[in-house]
Amino acid sequence: MFCPECGSTDKEMVGDICIDCFLKEFQMIELPKRIEVQICSHCNSKLEEGKWSEENIPEEEIIYRALERNIKIADEVSNEIINLEIDQIKGTLAYCFVEVTGEVHGTQIEETHDCEVKIQKTVCPSCSKMQSGYYETVVQFRADKREIKPEEYAKADEVVERTLIKQSSSDKLAYCPQIAKLKEGYDYYIGSFKSGKKVAESLKEEFGGIIKESPRLISEDKSTGKGLYRIWISVRIPEFEINDFIKYEDKIIQVHSISKNSFVGADISTNKKHNIPMKNMDDIELVKKANEVETTTIISKSPSIIQILDPSDYSAVDLEMKDEFADYNIGDEIKLIKIDNYIYLLN
Repeated sequence: MFCPECGSTDKEMVGDICIDCFLKEFQMIELPKRIEVQICSHCNSKLEEGKWSEENIPEEEIIYRALERNIKIADEVSNEIINLEIDQIKGTLAYCFVEVTGEVHGTQIEETHDCEVKIQKTVCPSCSKMQSGYYETVVQFRADKREIKPEEYAKADEVVERTLIKQSSSDKLAYCPQIAKLKEGYDYYIGSFKSGKKVAESLKEEFGGIIKESPRLISEDKSTGKGLYRIWISVRIPEFEINDFIKYEDKIIQVHSISKNSFVGADISTNKKHNIPMKNMDDIELVKKANEVETTTIISKSPSIIQILDPSDYSAVDLEMKDEFADYNIGDEIKLIKIDNYIYLLN
């Protein structure tokens, strides 16, 4: 066979022409002369195929990725090596070149291509929402039948901030554009529902309590006809605190610890421990605060009776001796709590 281009009869043929004529017109890669890339001017995330992905990527890395994404390698090329270089950056325009070496039908060849990468600065939807104060969830921090203490508000602020920082690695809407400080408690406005739920769960883990969700219709999506909702999440922490006294199932219990889903206390009559689910919080009555504990003096004791002074009127009161008080002596001070006109000694 002979090559119709050059007339050669002794060279390898590629299709209807010889290898030399084939390689004269052959290009190992296709690359546009100009590539346009949209990136967010706030978080450096980039728009690819209609989707915003990643953030805080260095600008040079964005340029290199844009080049890589737009290179198309011909099927005939093998063992290719591609070198990308940014020659210079002027404003939002990067002047680049691409060097390619590879084998085509057993022949080693090289190519160089010039390309411009245009960086178009814009604002991604997430940053746009953040700037406008957009939120999907309101986490309401409340206490049951009492005012929240300043130190509890301070701790809640820390919990919210810590949770949102952790969430921000996977959720761009993990932010709090507003905190409404109301008489009944704080309202934390959270960018996304997902992070709002995490904030509520973290508050419950720190303080205990009950979580309730309440969706509210705010508008309608005109394109789909579907309702647009915001979610209010109430975190109601217990009325009682550690060392307070509560009544539960006719038992008087002193609270020893509070956790996410339950609290532990001891029956002050029997010293028996109880683990009570937090979901039963509405069935619990606070009867005395820890700061209402009083101190008195032992004036007499026997194997069955311990006699103390009632601190309200200094009258003598006989109480049943219990094992935990056996080591006390006359004249020792002992703590007590008075509930429904009955005195309970505390060890």
